[in-house]
Amino acid sequence: MVNVPNPVALAPPVYGSVPGDLSVRIRRSAEYVAIPFFALAVSALLFSVFLLALGKSPLEFFQLVERGGFGTAFSLQNTLQRSAPLILTALAVAVPARIGLIMIGGEGALVLGGFAAAVLSIPMVGHLPPFPTLCLMATAAMVIGGGWVGIAGYLRHARGVNETISTLLLTYIGIAIMNFFVEGALRDLSNPNKPSTKPLGEAYMVGHIPGTDVHWGLAAGIVLAILLQILMSRTTFGFAVRVCGGNPRAALAQGLPVGKLIVLCAMISGACAGLAGFFEVAAIQGRANASLVAGYGFTGILVSFLARHNPVAIIPVALLFGGIVASGGLIERRMGLPDATVLVLQGLTFLVLLVSETLYGRFAIFRVTGTVERT
Repeated sequence: MVNVPNPVALAPPVYGSVPGDLSVRIRRSAEYVAIPFFALAVSALLFSVFLLALGKSPLEFFQLVERGGFGTAFSLQNTLQRSAPLILTALAVAVPARIGLIMIGGEGALVLGGFAAAVLSIPMVGHLPPFPTLCLMATAAMVIGGGWVGIAGYLRHARGVNETISTLLLTYIGIAIMNFFVEGALRDLSNPNKPSTKPLGEAYMVGHIPGTDVHWGLAAGIVLAILLQILMSRTTFGFAVRVCGGNPRAALAQGLPVGKLIVLCAMISGACAGLAGFFEVAAIQGRANASLVAGYGFTGILVSFLARHNPVAIIPVALLFGGIVASGGLIERRMGLPDATVLVLQGLTFLVLLVSETLYGRFAIFRVTGTVERT
Protein backbone atom coordinates (compact mmCIF):
# COMPACT_ATOMS: atom_id res chain seq x y z
CA MET A 1 0.00 0.00 0.00
CA VAL A 2 1.40 3.35 -1.05
CA ASN A 3 1.28 6.23 1.40
CA VAL A 4 0.10 9.39 -0.35
CA PRO A 5 1.61 12.47 1.30
CA ASN A 6 -0.75 15.11 2.60
CA PRO A 7 -0.48 18.17 0.31
CA VAL A 8 -1.21 20.45 3.26
CA ALA A 9 1.74 19.03 5.13
CA LEU A 10 4.02 19.62 2.14
CA ALA A 11 3.04 23.28 1.84
CA PRO A 12 5.71 25.62 3.24
CA PRO A 13 4.65 27.30 6.46
CA VAL A 14 3.66 30.96 6.33
CA TYR A 15 5.00 33.23 9.01
CA GLY A 16 4.44 36.86 9.72
CA SER A 17 1.17 38.70 9.37
CA VAL A 18 -0.93 38.41 6.24
CA PRO A 19 -3.13 41.51 5.80
CA GLY A 20 -6.81 41.02 6.48
CA ASP A 21 -9.49 41.66 3.91
CA LEU A 22 -10.09 45.23 5.06
CA SER A 23 -6.38 46.04 5.05
CA VAL A 24 -6.01 44.57 1.56
CA ARG A 25 -8.90 46.60 0.19
CA ILE A 26 -7.65 49.83 1.79
CA ARG A 27 -4.13 49.35 0.44
CA ARG A 28 -5.33 48.56 -3.06
CA SER A 29 -7.77 51.46 -3.07
CA ALA A 30 -5.08 53.83 -1.84
CA GLU A 31 -3.09 53.28 -5.04
CA TYR A 32 -6.07 54.31 -7.18
CA VAL A 33 -6.37 57.52 -5.17
CA ALA A 34 -2.70 58.41 -4.70
CA ILE A 35 -1.60 58.10 -8.33
CA PRO A 36 -4.39 60.31 -9.78
CA PHE A 37 -3.61 62.91 -7.11
CA PHE A 38 0.06 62.69 -8.06
CA ALA A 39 -0.92 63.19 -11.71
CA LEU A 40 -2.90 66.30 -10.77
CA ALA A 41 0.06 67.69 -8.83
CA VAL A 42 2.46 67.11 -11.73
CA SER A 43 -0.04 68.69 -14.14
CA ALA A 44 -0.31 71.77 -11.92
CA LEU A 45 3.48 72.01 -11.78
CA LEU A 46 3.85 71.77 -15.57
CA PHE A 47 1.07 74.29 -16.09
CA SER A 48 2.79 76.65 -13.65
CA VAL A 49 5.92 76.50 -15.80
CA PHE A 50 3.74 77.31 -18.82
CA LEU A 51 2.29 80.35 -17.06
CA LEU A 52 5.72 81.56 -15.94
CA ALA A 53 6.89 81.36 -19.55
CA LEU A 54 3.99 83.70 -20.43
CA GLY A 55 4.94 86.07 -17.62
CA LYS A 56 1.86 85.23 -15.55
CA SER A 57 1.61 84.24 -11.90
CA PRO A 58 0.64 80.58 -11.25
CA LEU A 59 -0.42 81.50 -7.72
CA GLU A 60 -2.84 84.13 -9.02
CA PHE A 61 -4.21 81.65 -11.57
CA PHE A 62 -5.04 78.97 -9.01
CA GLN A 63 -6.47 81.57 -6.62
CA LEU A 64 -8.80 82.70 -9.40
CA VAL A 65 -9.77 79.09 -10.10
CA GLU A 66 -10.68 78.67 -6.44
CA ARG A 67 -12.58 81.95 -6.34
CA GLY A 68 -14.29 81.57 -9.73
CA GLY A 69 -15.27 77.96 -9.12
CA PHE A 70 -15.91 77.64 -5.40
CA GLY A 71 -15.31 80.97 -3.65
CA THR A 72 -18.84 82.40 -3.58
CA ALA A 73 -22.38 81.05 -3.58
CA PHE A 74 -22.85 82.23 -7.16
CA SER A 75 -19.62 80.63 -8.41
CA LEU A 76 -20.40 77.38 -6.57
CA GLN A 77 -23.82 77.16 -8.19
CA ASN A 78 -22.24 77.90 -11.56
CA THR A 79 -19.81 75.05 -10.92
CA LEU A 80 -22.60 72.66 -9.97
CA GLN A 81 -24.53 73.55 -13.11
CA ARG A 82 -21.51 72.89 -15.32
CA SER A 83 -20.79 69.66 -13.46
CA ALA A 84 -24.12 68.10 -14.45
CA PRO A 85 -23.22 67.41 -18.12
CA LEU A 86 -19.70 66.41 -17.08
CA ILE A 87 -21.05 63.67 -14.81
CA LEU A 88 -23.26 62.30 -17.58
CA THR A 89 -20.63 62.45 -20.33
CA ALA A 90 -18.04 60.89 -18.01
CA LEU A 91 -20.45 58.03 -17.35
CA ALA A 92 -20.65 57.64 -21.13
CA VAL A 93 -16.93 56.81 -21.05
CA ALA A 94 -16.88 54.81 -17.80
CA VAL A 95 -19.54 52.22 -18.69
CA PRO A 96 -17.94 50.88 -21.90
CA ALA A 97 -14.52 51.07 -20.22
CA ARG A 98 -15.69 48.29 -17.89
CA ILE A 99 -15.87 45.96 -20.88
CA GLY A 100 -12.55 47.13 -22.27
CA LEU A 101 -13.79 49.75 -24.74
CA ILE A 102 -12.50 53.32 -25.00
CA MET A 103 -15.44 55.24 -26.44
CA ILE A 104 -15.04 58.99 -26.83
CA GLY A 105 -18.25 59.80 -28.67
CA GLY A 106 -20.03 61.53 -25.82
CA GLU A 107 -19.94 64.92 -27.55
CA GLY A 108 -21.75 63.63 -30.63
CA ALA A 109 -24.35 61.74 -28.61
CA LEU A 110 -24.94 64.84 -26.45
CA VAL A 111 -25.45 67.04 -29.51
CA LEU A 112 -27.76 64.60 -31.28
CA GLY A 113 -29.66 63.82 -28.09
CA GLY A 114 -30.27 67.50 -27.42
CA PHE A 115 -31.21 68.08 -31.05
CA ALA A 116 -33.68 65.14 -31.00
CA ALA A 117 -35.27 66.50 -27.82
CA ALA A 118 -35.66 69.96 -29.37
CA VAL A 119 -37.15 68.57 -32.59
CA LEU A 120 -39.64 66.39 -30.69
CA SER A 121 -40.77 69.40 -28.69
CA ILE A 122 -41.78 71.42 -31.77
CA PRO A 123 -45.17 69.75 -32.37
CA MET A 124 -45.80 69.21 -28.63
CA VAL A 125 -45.25 72.64 -27.14
CA GLY A 126 -48.64 74.20 -26.56
CA HIS A 127 -50.50 70.94 -27.22
CA LEU A 128 -49.29 68.70 -24.36
CA PRO A 129 -48.67 69.60 -20.70
CA PRO A 130 -45.03 70.37 -19.82
CA PHE A 131 -44.27 67.27 -17.71
CA PRO A 132 -45.18 64.57 -20.26
CA THR A 133 -43.53 66.66 -22.98
CA LEU A 134 -40.28 66.79 -21.01
CA CYS A 135 -40.46 63.05 -20.28
CA LEU A 136 -40.87 62.29 -23.99
CA MET A 137 -38.02 64.67 -24.83
CA ALA A 138 -35.71 62.97 -22.34
CA THR A 139 -36.67 59.54 -23.68
CA ALA A 140 -36.02 60.64 -27.26
CA ALA A 141 -32.63 62.08 -26.30
CA MET A 142 -31.57 58.86 -24.59
CA VAL A 143 -32.83 56.63 -27.41
CA ILE A 144 -31.12 58.68 -30.13
CA GLY A 145 -27.89 58.99 -28.13
CA GLY A 146 -27.91 55.30 -27.27
CA GLY A 147 -28.58 54.28 -30.85
CA TRP A 148 -25.86 56.58 -32.18
CA VAL A 149 -23.09 55.20 -29.95
CA GLY A 150 -24.61 51.74 -30.32
CA ILE A 151 -23.55 51.91 -33.98
CA ALA A 152 -19.92 51.99 -32.84
CA GLY A 153 -20.56 49.06 -30.49
CA TYR A 154 -22.06 47.01 -33.30
CA LEU A 155 -19.16 47.86 -35.63
CA ARG A 156 -16.71 46.79 -32.92
CA HIS A 157 -18.46 43.47 -32.44
CA ALA A 158 -19.41 42.63 -36.03
CA ARG A 159 -16.51 44.10 -37.99
CA GLY A 160 -13.76 44.66 -35.46
CA VAL A 161 -13.72 48.41 -36.11
CA ASN A 162 -11.77 50.31 -33.46
CA GLU A 163 -14.37 51.94 -31.21
CA THR A 164 -12.19 54.94 -30.35
CA ILE A 165 -11.85 55.95 -33.98
CA SER A 166 -15.46 55.19 -34.90
CA THR A 167 -16.94 57.15 -31.98
CA LEU A 168 -14.68 60.11 -32.73
CA LEU A 169 -15.77 60.14 -36.37
CA LEU A 170 -19.42 59.67 -35.42
CA THR A 171 -19.12 62.73 -33.18
CA TYR A 172 -18.31 65.01 -36.09
CA ILE A 173 -20.99 63.40 -38.24
CA GLY A 174 -23.55 63.99 -35.49
CA ILE A 175 -22.55 67.65 -35.15
CA ALA A 176 -22.80 68.06 -38.93
CA ILE A 177 -26.30 66.53 -38.95
CA MET A 178 -27.49 68.99 -36.30
CA ASN A 179 -25.96 71.95 -38.14
CA PHE A 180 -27.53 70.83 -41.42
CA PHE A 181 -31.07 70.91 -40.02
CA VAL A 182 -30.64 73.83 -37.63
CA GLU A 183 -29.29 76.02 -40.41
CA GLY A 184 -31.80 74.69 -42.92
CA ALA A 185 -35.23 73.09 -42.68
CA LEU A 186 -35.69 73.44 -38.91
CA ARG A 187 -34.29 76.93 -38.46
CA ASP A 188 -36.39 79.37 -36.48
CA LEU A 189 -36.81 82.27 -38.90
CA SER A 190 -37.82 84.61 -36.10
CA ASN A 191 -34.23 84.46 -34.77
CA PRO A 192 -32.00 85.79 -37.59
CA ASN A 193 -28.91 86.26 -35.43
CA LYS A 194 -28.11 82.64 -34.55
CA PRO A 195 -29.40 79.52 -36.32
CA SER A 196 -31.59 77.65 -33.82
CA THR A 197 -34.68 75.52 -33.59
CA LYS A 198 -37.90 77.00 -32.22
CA PRO A 199 -37.72 77.84 -28.51
CA LEU A 200 -39.39 75.68 -25.89
CA GLY A 201 -40.84 78.52 -23.89
CA GLU A 202 -40.44 79.14 -20.19
CA ALA A 203 -43.27 76.79 -19.20
CA TYR A 204 -41.53 73.83 -20.83
CA MET A 205 -38.10 74.40 -19.32
CA VAL A 206 -36.66 72.11 -16.63
CA GLY A 207 -36.83 73.92 -13.30
CA HIS A 208 -34.19 74.46 -10.64
CA ILE A 209 -33.53 72.47 -7.50
CA PRO A 210 -35.42 74.33 -4.73
CA GLY A 211 -33.29 76.99 -3.06
CA THR A 212 -30.65 77.01 -5.80
CA ASP A 213 -30.07 78.15 -9.37
CA VAL A 214 -28.92 74.64 -10.35
CA HIS A 215 -31.16 72.62 -12.65
CA TRP A 216 -32.30 69.07 -11.96
CA GLY A 217 -29.72 67.63 -14.34
CA LEU A 218 -27.21 67.57 -11.47
CA ALA A 219 -29.51 65.42 -9.32
CA ALA A 220 -30.22 63.16 -12.30
CA GLY A 221 -26.49 62.72 -12.93
CA ILE A 222 -25.75 61.84 -9.30
CA VAL A 223 -28.62 59.34 -9.11
CA LEU A 224 -27.62 57.77 -12.42
CA ALA A 225 -23.99 57.46 -11.28
CA ILE A 226 -25.09 55.60 -8.13
CA LEU A 227 -27.41 53.32 -10.10
CA LEU A 228 -24.71 52.49 -12.62
CA GLN A 229 -22.27 51.76 -9.80
CA ILE A 230 -24.76 49.27 -8.38
CA LEU A 231 -25.41 47.81 -11.84
CA MET A 232 -21.72 47.30 -12.57
CA SER A 233 -20.63 46.03 -9.17
CA ARG A 234 -23.64 44.26 -7.64
CA THR A 235 -25.44 42.51 -10.49
CA THR A 236 -24.82 39.53 -12.76
CA PHE A 237 -24.83 41.90 -15.72
CA GLY A 238 -21.99 43.90 -14.22
CA PHE A 239 -20.07 40.73 -13.38
CA ALA A 240 -20.45 39.49 -16.96
CA VAL A 241 -19.25 42.86 -18.27
CA ARG A 242 -16.15 42.74 -16.05
CA VAL A 243 -15.37 39.19 -17.14
CA CYS A 244 -15.63 40.20 -20.81
CA GLY A 245 -13.44 43.22 -20.19
CA GLY A 246 -10.82 41.14 -18.41
CA ASN A 247 -10.59 38.29 -20.92
CA PRO A 248 -12.99 38.21 -23.89
CA ARG A 249 -11.81 34.77 -25.02
CA ALA A 250 -12.42 33.27 -21.60
CA ALA A 251 -15.84 34.94 -21.54
CA LEU A 252 -16.71 33.37 -24.90
CA ALA A 253 -15.51 30.00 -23.65
CA GLN A 254 -17.89 30.34 -20.69
CA GLY A 255 -20.79 31.06 -23.05
CA LEU A 256 -21.18 34.78 -22.27
CA PRO A 257 -22.78 36.86 -25.08
CA VAL A 258 -19.79 39.16 -25.52
CA GLY A 259 -21.18 40.85 -28.64
CA LYS A 260 -24.51 41.70 -27.04
CA LEU A 261 -22.78 43.02 -23.92
CA ILE A 262 -20.56 45.26 -26.04
CA VAL A 263 -23.54 46.73 -27.86
CA LEU A 264 -25.51 47.17 -24.62
CA CYS A 265 -22.63 48.99 -22.91
CA ALA A 266 -22.28 51.23 -25.96
CA MET A 267 -26.00 52.03 -25.90
CA ILE A 268 -25.93 52.81 -22.16
CA SER A 269 -22.97 55.09 -22.88
CA GLY A 270 -24.84 56.96 -25.59
CA ALA A 271 -27.99 57.21 -23.47
CA CYS A 272 -26.05 58.93 -20.67
CA ALA A 273 -24.61 61.49 -23.10
CA GLY A 274 -28.00 61.94 -24.79
CA LEU A 275 -29.54 62.72 -21.41
CA ALA A 276 -26.90 65.41 -20.93
CA GLY A 277 -27.99 66.87 -24.27
CA PHE A 278 -31.61 66.90 -23.13
CA PHE A 279 -30.74 68.94 -20.03
CA GLU A 280 -28.61 71.33 -22.06
CA VAL A 281 -31.64 72.03 -24.27
CA ALA A 282 -34.44 71.89 -21.71
CA ALA A 283 -32.63 73.57 -18.80
CA ILE A 284 -29.97 75.87 -20.32
CA GLN A 285 -30.39 76.79 -23.98
CA GLY A 286 -34.15 76.38 -24.46
CA ARG A 287 -33.52 75.33 -28.08
CA ALA A 288 -30.98 73.41 -30.17
CA ASN A 289 -28.15 75.41 -31.70
CA ALA A 290 -24.37 75.47 -32.02
CA SER A 291 -24.04 76.18 -28.29
CA LEU A 292 -24.62 72.47 -27.68
CA VAL A 293 -21.09 71.89 -28.95
CA ALA A 294 -19.50 73.11 -25.73
CA GLY A 295 -16.84 70.41 -25.29
CA TYR A 296 -18.51 68.68 -22.35
CA GLY A 297 -18.18 65.32 -24.09
CA PHE A 298 -14.41 65.69 -24.43
CA THR A 299 -13.92 66.97 -20.89
CA GLY A 300 -15.97 63.99 -19.69
CA ILE A 301 -13.24 61.70 -21.08
CA LEU A 302 -10.69 63.27 -18.74
CA VAL A 303 -13.12 63.13 -15.80
CA SER A 304 -13.75 59.42 -16.33
CA PHE A 305 -10.06 58.54 -16.66
CA LEU A 306 -9.15 60.53 -13.56
CA ALA A 307 -11.93 58.73 -11.65
CA ARG A 308 -10.61 55.36 -12.88
CA HIS A 309 -13.96 54.77 -14.61
CA ASN A 310 -15.69 54.49 -11.23
CA PRO A 311 -19.23 55.95 -11.53
CA VAL A 312 -19.36 57.24 -7.95
CA ALA A 313 -15.82 58.69 -8.06
CA ILE A 314 -16.84 60.59 -11.20
CA ILE A 315 -19.05 62.89 -9.11
CA PRO A 316 -16.29 64.73 -7.13
CA VAL A 317 -13.94 64.77 -10.14
CA ALA A 318 -16.69 66.34 -12.27
CA LEU A 319 -17.21 68.99 -9.58
CA LEU A 320 -13.48 69.79 -9.68
CA PHE A 321 -13.42 70.23 -13.44
CA GLY A 322 -16.76 72.02 -13.40
CA GLY A 323 -15.11 74.59 -11.17
CA ILE A 324 -12.13 74.90 -13.50
CA VAL A 325 -14.43 75.47 -16.48
CA ALA A 326 -16.59 77.93 -14.54
CA SER A 327 -13.55 80.04 -13.61
CA GLY A 328 -12.50 80.55 -17.24
CA GLY A 329 -14.30 83.88 -17.61
CA LEU A 330 -12.81 85.33 -14.40
CA ILE A 331 -9.31 84.26 -15.47
CA GLU A 332 -9.81 85.93 -18.84
CA ARG A 333 -10.85 89.23 -17.25
CA ARG A 334 -8.29 89.38 -14.44
CA MET A 335 -5.19 87.88 -16.06
CA GLY A 336 -5.74 88.78 -19.70
CA LEU A 337 -5.53 85.15 -20.71
CA PRO A 338 -7.90 83.62 -23.27
CA ASP A 339 -10.81 81.56 -22.01
CA ALA A 340 -9.23 78.50 -23.67
CA THR A 341 -6.39 78.58 -21.11
CA VAL A 342 -8.27 76.08 -18.98
CA LEU A 343 -8.27 73.74 -21.98
CA VAL A 344 -4.47 73.78 -21.89
CA LEU A 345 -4.62 72.72 -18.25
CA GLN A 346 -7.05 69.95 -19.11
CA GLY A 347 -4.86 68.73 -21.96
CA LEU A 348 -1.76 68.63 -19.76
CA THR A 349 -3.69 66.77 -17.08
CA PHE A 350 -4.85 64.17 -19.56
CA LEU A 351 -1.33 63.58 -20.91
CA VAL A 352 0.16 63.25 -17.43
CA LEU A 353 -2.69 60.95 -16.42
CA LEU A 354 -1.99 58.64 -19.36
CA VAL A 355 1.70 58.51 -18.48
CA SER A 356 0.87 57.80 -14.82
CA GLU A 357 -0.86 54.57 -15.87
CA THR A 358 2.62 53.02 -15.98
CA LEU A 359 3.02 53.63 -12.22
CA TYR A 360 0.37 51.18 -11.07
CA GLY A 361 1.84 48.15 -9.33
CA ARG A 362 5.31 49.68 -9.05
CA PHE A 363 5.20 50.89 -5.43
CA ALA A 364 5.87 48.36 -2.68
CA ILE A 365 3.73 50.28 -0.21
CA PHE A 366 0.60 49.37 -2.18
CA ARG A 367 1.46 45.71 -2.73
CA VAL A 368 -0.30 43.03 -0.70
CA THR A 369 1.77 39.86 -0.31
CA GLY A 370 2.28 37.27 2.36
CA THR A 371 5.77 36.30 3.56
CA VAL A 372 6.66 32.66 2.97
CA GLU A 373 9.46 30.76 4.71
CA ARG A 374 11.97 29.31 2.26
CA THR A 375 12.98 25.63 2.63
